[in-house]
Amino acid sequence: MHIEQLRIDEIDGSYQVSSVEVGQHFYWQIGEFQVHAQVIITSWVVIALLLALPAAATRNLQAIPTGSQNFIEYVLESIRDLTRTQVGEEEYRPRVPFIGTMFLSIFVSNWSGAPFPWRIIQLPHGELAAPTNDINTTVALALLTSVAYSYAGPHKRGFSYSGKYIQPTPVLPPINISEDFTKPLPLSFRLFGNILADELVVAVPVSPVPPIVPVPTMPLGSFTSAIQALIFATLAAAYTGESTEGHH
Repeated sequence: MHIEQLRIDEIDGSYQVSSVEVGQHFYWQIGEFQVHAQVIITSWVVIALLLALPAAATRNLQAIPTGSQNFIEYVLESIRDLTRTQVGEEEYRPRVPFIGTMFLSIFVSNWSGAPFPWRIIQLPHGELAAPTNDINTTVALALLTSVAYSYAGPHKRGFSYSGKYIQPTPVLPPINISEDFTKPLPLSFRLFGNILADELVVAVPVSPVPPIVPVPTMPLGSFTSAIQALIFATLAAAYTGESTEGHH
């Protein structure tokens, strides 16, 4: 009897350990589904900023750009140059909107994390953070990138696109095909891991101070956020360029 009770206690203890969650989340119930409300709220903030800032900066366009218009044009030229370098001179123009959207979305999402005083907004559970701090967001961005470059290749090259799977030798199709399925993994986990680590580095020294007081680690977080957005956009453009180029 004592042995059976001990086994029951062990099973109960194991169950309690397996039910432990890392962190707390605030959920919304939508029909039969639960969604992370923190991600939805901060994503709406990011979308609002991406719509409002360009609209405000381009209300009164001038032939000679100044101020905010000059900044917007500088950002656009930088995205064009990035896409042109990775995709090529002939094919880069149709890819600029997608690469630009990915870069700006990730850039603003990353910056909406540690530098923002989200702690002043109290939630029933958890706290607001960058959308890219959630693995679901980064996986979705990586899958969108995968769909984009998987469409770009066959759209440009037609049936000849399948020839890349037998390069450089016909015995490699399984490896080449598996490569297309594994590309989203490093894209998503690299972005998620770096942003999560960045927010943890900033959160530790920030926790004992008031929400609106800046700390020395915040500039580090801003730098990391910009670098990760640039890396993601560069890889997305490089994958697109790789899928559209021909093999001779």
